[in-house]
Amino acid sequence: MAVNQQAVNQQAVNQRTLGAIATATGVGLHLGQHTRVRLIPAEPGAGRYFVRTDLPQAQPIAAVVTNVVKTQLSTELGAVGLMTQQPAEQPAEQPAEQSAEQPPTVRTVEHLLSALMALEIDNVRIEIDGPEVPLLDGSAKEWMALLLAAGYAEQPAAKDLPAAVETPISVQSGDALVTAFPSSELRFSYGIDFELAPIGNQWHSWSPPCPAHKTTQERAKTEALTMAESFAAEIAPARTFGLADQIDYLRSQGLIKGGSLDNALVCSAEGWLNPPLRFPNEPARHKLLDLMGDLSLLGDIPIAHYVAYKASHGLHIALANKLLARSC
Repeated sequence: MAVNQQAVNQQAVNQRTLGAIATATGVGLHLGQHTRVRLIPAEPGAGRYFVRTDLPQAQPIAAVVTNVVKTQLSTELGAVGLMTQQPAEQPAEQPAEQSAEQPPTVRTVEHLLSALMALEIDNVRIEIDGPEVPLLDGSAKEWMALLLAAGYAEQPAAKDLPAAVETPISVQSGDALVTAFPSSELRFSYGIDFELAPIGNQWHSWSPPCPAHKTTQERAKTEALTMAESFAAEIAPARTFGLADQIDYLRSQGLIKGGSLDNALVCSAEGWLNPPLRFPNEPARHKLLDLMGDLSLLGDIPIAHYVAYKASHGLHIALANKLLARSC
Protein backbone atom coordinates (compact mmCIF):
# COMPACT_ATOMS: atom_id res chain seq x y z
CA MET A 1 0.00 0.00 0.00
CA ALA A 2 1.51 3.34 -1.05
CA VAL A 3 -0.02 5.36 1.80
CA ASN A 4 -0.09 3.74 5.23
CA GLN A 5 -3.24 4.65 7.13
CA GLN A 6 -1.46 4.03 10.41
CA ALA A 7 -0.15 7.34 11.67
CA VAL A 8 3.56 7.76 12.19
CA ASN A 9 3.03 8.71 15.82
CA GLN A 10 0.24 7.44 18.05
CA GLN A 11 0.25 10.19 20.70
CA ALA A 12 -3.24 11.53 21.20
CA VAL A 13 -3.84 15.05 19.88
CA ASN A 14 -7.09 16.95 20.04
CA GLN A 15 -8.78 18.77 17.20
CA ARG A 16 -8.54 22.55 17.04
CA THR A 17 -10.70 25.45 16.08
CA LEU A 18 -10.13 29.20 16.26
CA GLY A 19 -10.10 30.91 19.62
CA ALA A 20 -12.07 33.89 18.30
CA ILE A 21 -13.71 35.22 15.14
CA ALA A 22 -11.36 36.83 12.62
CA THR A 23 -12.40 39.10 9.75
CA ALA A 24 -10.69 40.31 6.58
CA THR A 25 -11.80 42.30 3.54
CA GLY A 26 -10.18 42.90 0.20
CA VAL A 27 -10.18 42.44 -3.55
CA GLY A 28 -9.96 39.06 -5.26
CA LEU A 29 -7.07 38.46 -7.66
CA HIS A 30 -8.93 37.21 -10.71
CA LEU A 31 -12.47 38.58 -10.48
CA GLY A 32 -11.52 41.91 -8.92
CA GLN A 33 -14.52 41.86 -6.60
CA HIS A 34 -14.37 43.21 -3.06
CA THR A 35 -15.33 40.53 -0.52
CA ARG A 36 -15.51 40.11 3.24
CA VAL A 37 -14.39 36.93 4.99
CA ARG A 38 -15.30 35.89 8.53
CA LEU A 39 -13.44 32.97 10.07
CA ILE A 40 -15.67 31.47 12.76
CA PRO A 41 -14.96 28.68 15.27
CA ALA A 42 -16.68 25.43 14.28
CA GLU A 43 -17.69 22.27 16.10
CA PRO A 44 -15.43 19.20 16.32
CA GLY A 45 -15.55 17.15 13.14
CA ALA A 46 -16.96 20.01 11.06
CA GLY A 47 -13.76 20.44 9.07
CA ARG A 48 -12.76 23.54 7.14
CA TYR A 49 -15.61 24.77 4.97
CA PHE A 50 -16.84 27.85 3.10
CA VAL A 51 -20.29 29.42 3.25
CA ARG A 52 -21.36 31.88 0.53
CA THR A 53 -23.36 34.37 2.60
CA ASP A 54 -24.37 36.23 -0.57
CA LEU A 55 -26.17 33.04 -1.64
CA PRO A 56 -28.14 32.11 1.50
CA GLN A 57 -29.64 28.95 0.02
CA ALA A 58 -26.35 27.56 -1.29
CA GLN A 59 -24.95 24.54 0.49
CA PRO A 60 -21.60 24.82 2.30
CA ILE A 61 -18.47 24.05 0.32
CA ALA A 62 -16.12 21.73 2.17
CA ALA A 63 -12.42 22.47 1.68
CA VAL A 64 -11.63 18.98 0.40
CA VAL A 65 -9.85 17.84 -2.74
CA THR A 66 -12.95 16.16 -4.16
CA ASN A 67 -14.58 19.61 -4.32
CA VAL A 68 -11.95 21.15 -6.61
CA VAL A 69 -13.63 22.35 -9.80
CA LYS A 70 -10.91 24.49 -11.47
CA THR A 71 -7.17 25.02 -11.17
CA GLN A 72 -6.46 27.81 -13.68
CA LEU A 73 -3.94 30.10 -11.93
CA SER A 74 -5.67 29.41 -8.60
CA THR A 75 -7.63 26.69 -6.85
CA GLU A 76 -11.41 26.91 -7.01
CA LEU A 77 -13.84 24.86 -4.91
CA GLY A 78 -17.48 24.03 -5.54
CA ALA A 79 -20.13 22.08 -3.68
CA VAL A 80 -19.47 18.86 -5.58
CA GLY A 81 -20.17 16.64 -2.57
CA LEU A 82 -22.28 17.14 0.54
CA MET A 83 -20.52 17.98 3.77
CA THR A 84 -20.15 14.99 6.02
CA GLN A 85 -21.42 16.88 9.04
CA GLN A 86 -23.34 20.11 9.58
CA PRO A 87 -22.24 21.96 12.74
CA ALA A 88 -24.84 21.85 15.48
CA GLU A 89 -24.95 25.63 15.94
CA GLN A 90 -25.55 26.20 12.20
CA PRO A 91 -28.62 24.16 11.12
CA ALA A 92 -28.59 23.14 7.48
CA GLU A 93 -30.88 25.15 5.25
CA GLN A 94 -32.88 23.65 2.45
CA PRO A 95 -30.60 23.43 -0.58
CA ALA A 96 -31.34 25.88 -3.33
CA GLU A 97 -32.00 24.79 -6.88
CA GLN A 98 -28.69 25.56 -8.53
CA SER A 99 -27.96 26.17 -12.16
CA ALA A 100 -25.98 23.28 -13.59
CA GLU A 101 -23.94 25.82 -15.55
CA GLN A 102 -23.05 28.07 -12.62
CA PRO A 103 -22.92 26.26 -9.28
CA PRO A 104 -21.67 28.26 -6.28
CA THR A 105 -17.89 28.26 -6.03
CA VAL A 106 -15.12 29.94 -4.06
CA ARG A 107 -11.93 30.82 -5.86
CA THR A 108 -8.28 31.42 -4.86
CA VAL A 109 -8.56 29.56 -1.57
CA GLU A 110 -4.94 28.39 -1.35
CA HIS A 111 -3.34 31.25 0.61
CA LEU A 112 -5.94 31.18 3.38
CA LEU A 113 -5.90 27.38 3.54
CA SER A 114 -2.12 27.29 3.85
CA ALA A 115 -2.34 29.62 6.86
CA LEU A 116 -5.04 27.49 8.49
CA MET A 117 -2.88 24.43 7.95
CA ALA A 118 0.14 26.14 9.52
CA LEU A 119 -1.84 26.88 12.68
CA GLU A 120 -3.27 23.34 12.50
CA ILE A 121 -6.88 24.53 12.54
CA ASP A 122 -9.08 21.50 11.86
CA ASN A 123 -12.53 23.05 12.14
CA VAL A 124 -13.53 26.49 10.89
CA ARG A 125 -16.56 28.03 9.20
CA ILE A 126 -15.37 30.47 6.52
CA GLU A 127 -18.12 32.91 5.61
CA ILE A 128 -17.56 34.89 2.42
CA ASP A 129 -19.93 37.31 0.68
CA GLY A 130 -18.64 36.73 -2.83
CA PRO A 131 -16.96 34.25 -5.19
CA GLU A 132 -13.28 34.85 -4.42
CA VAL A 133 -11.12 35.02 -1.31
CA PRO A 134 -9.40 38.42 -0.94
CA LEU A 135 -5.82 38.50 -2.17
CA LEU A 136 -4.76 40.99 0.53
CA ASP A 137 -1.05 41.70 -0.07
CA GLY A 138 -0.62 38.65 -2.33
CA SER A 139 0.80 36.41 0.38
CA ALA A 140 -0.46 34.63 3.50
CA LYS A 141 1.17 37.17 5.83
CA GLU A 142 -2.03 39.01 6.76
CA TRP A 143 -3.97 35.75 7.13
CA MET A 144 -1.35 34.49 9.57
CA ALA A 145 -1.46 37.73 11.56
CA LEU A 146 -5.24 37.42 11.88
CA LEU A 147 -5.09 33.76 12.86
CA LEU A 148 -2.31 34.21 15.39
CA ALA A 149 -4.27 37.08 16.96
CA ALA A 150 -7.40 34.92 17.15
CA GLY A 151 -5.47 31.99 18.59
CA TYR A 152 -6.78 28.47 18.75
CA ALA A 153 -8.93 26.36 21.07
CA GLU A 154 -8.35 22.68 21.78
CA GLN A 155 -11.56 20.69 21.32
CA PRO A 156 -12.80 17.58 23.16
CA ALA A 157 -12.38 15.31 20.15
CA ALA A 158 -9.40 13.30 18.96
CA LYS A 159 -7.63 14.36 15.79
CA ASP A 160 -7.01 11.84 13.02
CA LEU A 161 -3.25 11.56 12.93
CA PRO A 162 -1.62 11.80 9.50
CA ALA A 163 -0.83 8.75 7.43
CA ALA A 164 2.64 8.14 6.01
CA VAL A 165 3.65 7.74 2.38
CA GLU A 166 5.46 4.39 2.02
CA THR A 167 6.52 4.46 -1.63
CA PRO A 168 7.11 7.43 -3.97
CA ILE A 169 3.97 8.82 -5.59
CA SER A 170 4.39 11.22 -8.51
CA VAL A 171 2.52 13.16 -11.17
CA GLN A 172 4.19 14.78 -14.16
CA SER A 173 3.39 16.93 -17.17
CA GLY A 174 6.34 17.50 -19.50
CA ASP A 175 9.25 18.57 -17.33
CA ALA A 176 6.95 19.70 -14.50
CA LEU A 177 6.34 17.31 -11.63
CA VAL A 178 5.30 16.83 -8.04
CA THR A 179 6.43 13.80 -6.05
CA ALA A 180 5.74 12.59 -2.51
CA PHE A 181 8.75 10.67 -1.17
CA PRO A 182 8.68 8.55 2.01
CA SER A 183 10.05 10.58 4.90
CA SER A 184 10.18 10.54 8.68
CA GLU A 185 9.03 14.16 8.72
CA LEU A 186 6.75 16.44 6.75
CA ARG A 187 8.84 18.52 4.32
CA PHE A 188 8.17 20.64 1.24
CA SER A 189 10.73 21.52 -1.45
CA TYR A 190 9.89 23.63 -4.50
CA GLY A 191 11.88 24.57 -7.58
CA ILE A 192 11.05 26.96 -10.41
CA ASP A 193 12.88 27.85 -13.62
CA PHE A 194 12.12 30.95 -15.70
CA GLU A 195 13.93 32.39 -18.70
CA LEU A 196 13.71 35.84 -17.13
CA ALA A 197 17.03 36.39 -15.37
CA PRO A 198 15.55 38.18 -12.32
CA ILE A 199 13.75 34.92 -11.45
CA GLY A 200 15.86 32.23 -13.11
CA ASN A 201 16.23 28.89 -11.33
CA GLN A 202 15.55 28.90 -7.62
CA TRP A 203 14.56 26.47 -4.88
CA HIS A 204 13.27 26.55 -1.35
CA SER A 205 12.77 23.79 1.21
CA TRP A 206 10.85 24.02 4.47
CA SER A 207 9.85 21.59 7.19
CA PRO A 208 7.56 22.36 10.15
CA PRO A 209 9.86 22.44 13.19
CA CYS A 210 7.23 21.15 15.58
CA PRO A 211 4.28 19.43 13.85
CA ALA A 212 1.37 18.54 16.11
CA HIS A 213 1.62 14.81 15.54
CA LYS A 214 5.06 14.80 17.17
CA THR A 215 3.96 16.53 20.37
CA THR A 216 1.80 15.60 23.32
CA GLN A 217 -1.61 17.00 24.10
CA GLU A 218 -0.15 18.83 27.12
CA ARG A 219 2.49 20.75 25.13
CA ALA A 220 3.02 24.36 26.09
CA LYS A 221 1.35 27.04 23.99
CA THR A 222 4.70 28.49 22.92
CA GLU A 223 5.81 25.09 21.69
CA ALA A 224 2.52 24.48 19.91
CA LEU A 225 2.91 27.74 18.02
CA THR A 226 6.38 26.90 16.76
CA MET A 227 5.09 25.53 13.45
CA ALA A 228 2.85 28.55 12.89
CA GLU A 229 5.55 31.03 13.85
CA SER A 230 8.08 29.39 11.53
CA PHE A 231 5.59 29.46 8.66
CA ALA A 232 4.69 33.07 9.47
CA ALA A 233 8.34 34.10 9.27
CA GLU A 234 9.66 31.96 6.42
CA ILE A 235 6.78 31.17 4.04
CA ALA A 236 3.70 33.30 4.65
CA PRO A 237 5.25 36.65 3.57
CA ALA A 238 6.11 35.35 0.08
CA ARG A 239 3.87 37.09 -2.47
CA THR A 240 2.29 35.84 -5.66
CA PHE A 241 4.14 36.90 -8.79
CA GLY A 242 3.55 37.38 -12.49
CA LEU A 243 5.30 38.30 -15.71
CA ALA A 244 4.82 41.79 -17.14
CA ASP A 245 4.51 40.58 -20.73
CA GLN A 246 1.57 38.30 -19.81
CA ILE A 247 -0.61 40.85 -18.03
CA ASP A 248 -2.56 42.12 -21.06
CA TYR A 249 -3.26 38.59 -22.31
CA LEU A 250 -4.42 37.32 -18.92
CA ARG A 251 -6.75 40.29 -18.48
CA SER A 252 -8.17 39.69 -21.95
CA GLN A 253 -9.04 36.20 -20.69
CA GLY A 254 -10.94 37.61 -17.71
CA LEU A 255 -8.15 36.90 -15.24
CA ILE A 256 -6.10 38.97 -12.71
CA LYS A 257 -8.68 41.79 -12.74
CA GLY A 258 -7.78 42.56 -9.13
CA GLY A 259 -4.03 42.25 -9.53
CA SER A 260 -1.84 45.30 -8.94
CA LEU A 261 1.67 46.25 -7.89
CA ASP A 262 0.30 46.43 -4.34
CA ASN A 263 -0.67 42.76 -4.18
CA ALA A 264 1.62 40.93 -6.60
CA LEU A 265 5.25 40.96 -7.64
CA VAL A 266 5.65 41.72 -11.35
CA CYS A 267 8.78 40.81 -13.28
CA SER A 268 10.07 41.99 -16.66
CA ALA A 269 13.27 41.21 -18.53
CA GLU A 270 14.80 44.33 -16.97
CA GLY A 271 13.93 43.40 -13.41
CA TRP A 272 11.18 43.59 -10.82
CA LEU A 273 8.67 46.42 -11.29
CA ASN A 274 7.97 46.70 -7.57
CA PRO A 275 11.05 45.84 -5.51
CA PRO A 276 12.32 45.05 -2.97
CA LEU A 277 11.70 41.34 -2.61
CA ARG A 278 11.08 40.01 0.88
CA PHE A 279 13.40 37.06 0.20
CA PRO A 280 15.96 36.47 -2.58
CA ASN A 281 13.91 33.42 -3.62
CA GLU A 282 10.47 34.84 -2.84
CA PRO A 283 8.81 33.32 -5.96
CA ALA A 284 9.92 29.78 -5.01
CA ARG A 285 8.70 30.31 -1.45
CA HIS A 286 5.33 31.47 -2.75
CA LYS A 287 4.97 28.36 -4.91
CA LEU A 288 5.71 26.28 -1.81
CA LEU A 289 2.97 28.21 0.00
CA ASP A 290 0.54 27.36 -2.82
CA LEU A 291 1.50 23.69 -2.66
CA MET A 292 0.80 23.57 1.07
CA GLY A 293 -2.58 25.21 0.61
CA ASP A 294 -3.55 22.79 -2.14
CA LEU A 295 -2.41 19.71 -0.21
CA SER A 296 -4.35 20.91 2.84
CA LEU A 297 -7.44 19.84 0.90
CA LEU A 298 -6.52 16.31 1.97
CA GLY A 299 -7.29 17.30 5.56
CA ASP A 300 -4.26 15.95 7.38
CA ILE A 301 -1.42 15.94 4.85
CA PRO A 302 0.29 12.53 4.72
CA ILE A 303 3.81 12.53 6.11
CA ALA A 304 6.21 12.73 3.16
CA HIS A 305 8.84 14.90 1.52
CA TYR A 306 6.94 16.73 -1.22
CA VAL A 307 9.20 17.84 -4.05
CA ALA A 308 7.75 20.02 -6.82
CA TYR A 309 9.43 21.45 -9.89
CA LYS A 310 7.83 23.92 -12.32
CA ALA A 311 4.46 22.65 -11.13
CA SER A 312 1.00 24.24 -11.13
CA HIS A 313 -2.19 24.12 -9.12
CA GLY A 314 -3.36 21.44 -11.54
CA LEU A 315 -0.39 19.20 -10.74
CA HIS A 316 -0.72 19.88 -7.00
CA ILE A 317 -4.33 18.73 -7.09
CA ALA A 318 -3.49 15.76 -9.32
CA LEU A 319 -1.02 14.56 -6.69
CA ALA A 320 -3.55 15.14 -3.92
CA ASN A 321 -6.11 13.04 -5.80
CA LYS A 322 -3.54 10.29 -6.31
CA LEU A 323 -2.68 10.30 -2.61
CA LEU A 324 -6.36 10.15 -1.75
CA ALA A 325 -6.93 7.21 -4.10
CA ARG A 326 -3.94 5.29 -2.73
CA SER A 327 -5.16 5.72 0.85
CA CYS A 328 -8.61 4.25 0.17
